[in-house]
Amino acid sequence: MSTVLEPTTLSIEGMTCSSCVNTVEKALNAVDGVSATVNFATETAHILAPADMDTKELIKTVEKAGYKAALLQDGQAVTLHNKKSARALFFAFIFAVPAVAISMVMSWHHYIDMRILEALDYFGLPHPLYSATAWFVIALSAPVVLIVAWPIHRAALRNLKHPTMDNLMSLGSLSAFAWSIYANSTGEGDVYTEVAAGVLFFVILGRYLETSAKSRAGAALSSLLALGSKEVTIIREGLPVIIPIDQLEIGDEFEALPGARIATDGIVIKGESAVDNSMLTGESKPVDVRPGSLVVGASVNHNGRLIIRATRIGSDTELARITAMVISAQGTKAPIQRLADRISAVFVPIVTLMSIGTFLGWYYTDHTLTQSISIAITVLVIACPCALGLATPVALLVASGRGAQRGIVLREPRVLEVARTVDTVVFDKTGTLTQGVMNLQEATVSTAAGGVLGTSFSPLMNERSILSSALAIETQNSHPVAIAIVRYALGKGAHSYDVSEFAVTPGSGAAGRVQIGNQSPVVLIGSPTAVAHSSTDFHPEIKSAIARGQEAGLTVSVLAWDGVALAVFAVGDQLKPDAAQTVSELRAMGITPWLVTGDSAQVAASVATIVGIDSAHVVSSALPETKLEIVERFKSEGRCVLMIGDGINDAAALTAADLSMAMGTGTDTAISSADITLMNSGLGSVIDALKLAKKTLRIIHLNMGWALIYNVIGLPIAALGLLQPIYAAAAMALSSLFVVTNSLRIR
Repeated sequence: MSTVLEPTTLSIEGMTCSSCVNTVEKALNAVDGVSATVNFATETAHILAPADMDTKELIKTVEKAGYKAALLQDGQAVTLHNKKSARALFFAFIFAVPAVAISMVMSWHHYIDMRILEALDYFGLPHPLYSATAWFVIALSAPVVLIVAWPIHRAALRNLKHPTMDNLMSLGSLSAFAWSIYANSTGEGDVYTEVAAGVLFFVILGRYLETSAKSRAGAALSSLLALGSKEVTIIREGLPVIIPIDQLEIGDEFEALPGARIATDGIVIKGESAVDNSMLTGESKPVDVRPGSLVVGASVNHNGRLIIRATRIGSDTELARITAMVISAQGTKAPIQRLADRISAVFVPIVTLMSIGTFLGWYYTDHTLTQSISIAITVLVIACPCALGLATPVALLVASGRGAQRGIVLREPRVLEVARTVDTVVFDKTGTLTQGVMNLQEATVSTAAGGVLGTSFSPLMNERSILSSALAIETQNSHPVAIAIVRYALGKGAHSYDVSEFAVTPGSGAAGRVQIGNQSPVVLIGSPTAVAHSSTDFHPEIKSAIARGQEAGLTVSVLAWDGVALAVFAVGDQLKPDAAQTVSELRAMGITPWLVTGDSAQVAASVATIVGIDSAHVVSSALPETKLEIVERFKSEGRCVLMIGDGINDAAALTAADLSMAMGTGTDTAISSADITLMNSGLGSVIDALKLAKKTLRIIHLNMGWALIYNVIGLPIAALGLLQPIYAAAAMALSSLFVVTNSLRIR
């Protein structure tokens, strides 16, 4: 019997570099049944653990590894608070900057020396050995090295078995500080205490800037998470009552006032308005809603009061589903990130050995102890794996947050590397290239054809009466074609007549006796073949309309009174406005489009012609297994396949494809099978998603390249003694800042 695994997300405090990530991951993955990935950018651990495992056990595991952990509650924003780093930066500044300034300005040495000696003489105290100014600088540096930097030293002590960047910083700063005290006590060397303070100042400054930039990187996701309502106004016994959102239940009726956000997913039962879904779907055009319309939580109600019945609450809502997918994507590592982790795992030990080797190399080649220590410290300082650890997760954090704002939800980071190689796209038709809703595309009403009915029908022979008779029959019918005809007739001002003897014949149509004025003809609406069996010969105008509809691949219905055909309704699933443009742009990107649909060959060919897909690339009457076979055949031919669909029948093909996208209006099965969910109803999001993925991958490659080149160039320069420790600290801080700010370009 397999163990049931449940996802858990922990907030991790105290990680300073990618080596810390490896330490936390190793500790968590060492627990039986646990699989964990840690994200440096969001400072979170995403864990799959047995359902019966206590979260406290996971938290204790993290704490034993030397870090703090807490459960990230549902709906809690993944934000990075920088109050602590701001406070540390303030105190580092007021002590380190004067220490560095005094050490750099020689004229200050004499002035401070004289003032210190005068003060000592005044109080009758003995003069210090060697430089009085140096002791003053040591005193200024002490709070920075010993107090402000204590979190760094504490983390270094906790991670002695698994060295991290903190070990390098702690070793470097304490070495410089201790040496300075020794040197100024014995007069055997130069004082480097300002270097220790300056290095720590730049490290703390770098972490503050890094934290602030990471906060901006996660701002898109934070704003998405903040959309959820905290309270909701429900209707009880006709009166509004405000309750916390977590007390709302399915079936409750709640109010949405103009300008307010809709509290949760539901169906409108009263009122009309325009609703803005842009924060969830990226679609800027408001959607008109009325009784019967579905609405999603967090969308903005524009101009009318709505009463809505809740259909989904809590973690089942559309907003919760999007944010869960985004956070899950951020907790999953792309293949390129795993390479960075492997490098970081061995980086700190190698640098430590390199620093020791540098010290020994300089010291035993007739250089002073002071000089040897200074160069060894520079090697420790400049070698920071932070940039390497941030290269991928920060870029992914920005991309996933920005994508979610535009209605593009990335579920798997691997899509970033797949998107650039896609050369074949397979489209489903219904709900993907088309709207997925049957609409009347063309209506032809022929009053001339009704001449054979006789003069008693002449006063009734007008478009409104004919459409009203269609409304009377189709109102009784629940078929999608009937619903489309009803919608059209109502839009034309038709009104319903009384109907008797109503009957439906599946596959043929519906009929009934309709009371129209002083006449009660038998009105039949059905397929041309079915109506032809019980009608006179069709009028040329009727025949022409039938031919046009069938050539266009539409579903054609004919209306007849007492066996005389009077109207033709051509109904079809309307193409999305941007379908043809999307196909054209995919072609321009070197991607070959295919249409694989369960519809008839005639319908498939018509749609393919309109959107610009070659007839040789059309497969009709396709079953779910057919779609799967086609995707697998393309992959076996060496193609990189993108599958786009929305239905249960697309799920297998979506799973099998190299890259898959599901329309957000589709089934949960399709959405859970796809790598990317497109919340916008338009197809333009397909192009946006591919461009976002490609741009993110370019940013990651640039970040990785910079991080590696920085260390490859910086370490030899430091080891050769061509760089001062304080400048090495500045370079190290700037390298991490470059990676984070470069990732912000994705926004």
